[in-house]
Amino acid sequence: MHDRGHDHDHRYDHDRDHRRLGRELALFDTDPLMGAGLPYWLPDGAVVRHTLEEYVREAERLAGYRHVYSPVLGKRELYEISGHWEHYRDDMFPPMELGAEEVVLRPSLCPHHALVYRSRSRSYRELPLRIAELGAMYRSEPSGVLGGLTRVRAIHLNDAHIFCTPEQAADEARAALGLIRRAHADLGIRAARYRLSLPGPGGKYVADPELWRRATALLRDSLDGLPYEAVEGEAAFYGPKIDVQIEDAAGRESTLSTVQIDFHQPERFGLRYIGPDGSRHRPVMVHRSVIGSVERAVAHLIEAHGGAFPAWLAPVQLVVLPVADAQREAAHALVRQAVGRGLRAEVADPERGSLGARVRAARKVPYQAVIGPREAESGDLADVRLRDGRRPGRLPAAELLRRITARVEARGPELWPSD
Repeated sequence: MHDRGHDHDHRYDHDRDHRRLGRELALFDTDPLMGAGLPYWLPDGAVVRHTLEEYVREAERLAGYRHVYSPVLGKRELYEISGHWEHYRDDMFPPMELGAEEVVLRPSLCPHHALVYRSRSRSYRELPLRIAELGAMYRSEPSGVLGGLTRVRAIHLNDAHIFCTPEQAADEARAALGLIRRAHADLGIRAARYRLSLPGPGGKYVADPELWRRATALLRDSLDGLPYEAVEGEAAFYGPKIDVQIEDAAGRESTLSTVQIDFHQPERFGLRYIGPDGSRHRPVMVHRSVIGSVERAVAHLIEAHGGAFPAWLAPVQLVVLPVADAQREAAHALVRQAVGRGLRAEVADPERGSLGARVRAARKVPYQAVIGPREAESGDLADVRLRDGRRPGRLPAAELLRRITARVEARGPELWPSD
């Protein structure tokens, strides 16, 4: 289970407001008939989201995670066992009656993953077992705090739960922090600070001081060498957590990525593994999210980059601009080559306006290629423009596509090779 993040009251930078840019760039929108806090994704926004999801899944796969799917509904009893019903009910949607049973929209994925773990007996040789899912969950946010993609009622969480021995827990938390740092570097995100979130007075927390002490000690161990700040009152109800805090262009702080250590739910669900001594032992559950919710991550990326995404994330990576109708076929041929190499490319035809107007309209696209009569005849491209204003000079079309593909595959913020 992961924190929604707390937005602090600063004035928005209007030029980078993701709500304005999201509509201007046709990334997402809302409709009263769908309901407040339930945005829908338009095609270009869906491209960004899909690319981000695939990136995270591949990073997790390389880090030893196995992916699962679990349902968005669960019996009320499931959340009574996990403790959500007692400690988190105010943020959950009301139960729905299905015959003699009550089911609820899940507010988190961890109880489902606990059931996946206990679906069969486990040996210590299988641990750490890393289970990941990019799954939907629902939280009954009050209408007054809803806005854009940052506070929504339908959340798609990049979630994972690592089931491990107590001796493995600090190393697993440390590895999760490393995965978070690498992803942030590829996305052009900078962590503002690391926060060790502890319980505070008056909160709804599981009452087991010894488990809190052990979990806190393991998280402090995993933070060794990283600067962090301990803050009371921000813990999950079942345990402490590390929150990776980010800031938007207006200086507002929120939580994006989290790492948590949980002794509570393994106990509540009766999770076990057979140890080398042949007896049954209780695993530790490490909760972690690399990018948090897709909604909050995309909102931050829109604002951090002003809608000009890194080339590998951009909805359109290359726009080809024929000067006149006579170059239309050559432009479409270049786009077909680009698409064949896995790039997202399109033609900005002359009917969209003058060449200058089309160049301005595509100003957030990483690469532009203008095709006039000479380019159409020779196949070389003399007018290639990078989003940052650079012009690399004349290039054969195949070489341009090779260089763009290399930058996309390398990820990161650089638009052009440094050689």
